[in-house]
Amino acid sequence: MSTILQVEEQRQGNIPVLLLRGRMDSTTSPEAEGQLNRLIGEGAQHIVIDFSDLEYISSAGLRVLLAAQKRMKQTGGTVLLAALRPEIRKVFDIAGFNRLFSISPSIEEALGTGQGR
Repeated sequence: MSTILQVEEQRQGNIPVLLLRGRMDSTTSPEAEGQLNRLIGEGAQHIVIDFSDLEYISSAGLRVLLAAQKRMKQTGGTVLLAALRPEIRKVFDIAGFNRLFSISPSIEEALGTGQGR
């Protein structure tokens, strides 16, 4: 099992897409936090996060996402989540994050949400 987190940034038009690969926990989540803060600081209105390759997320990872969502809402933007594995989706459902975030089954659907707002 991987103990690292890789964060890869791609662009779909003007919307940044962050692909998370590995584990997002107290040790690794600062990497994602740094990327999110940079994108928010650059004025991104929508950020899509691709969870298809994320194996694990801890409460520290959830806090990073929540902080990013709060910062985005202040500027009228949103963090859009896509392609959550069933075990990751379960964590979001238990934590109530499914009510705080727009969660799409695919990147394409999340991008449609971001561009349609």
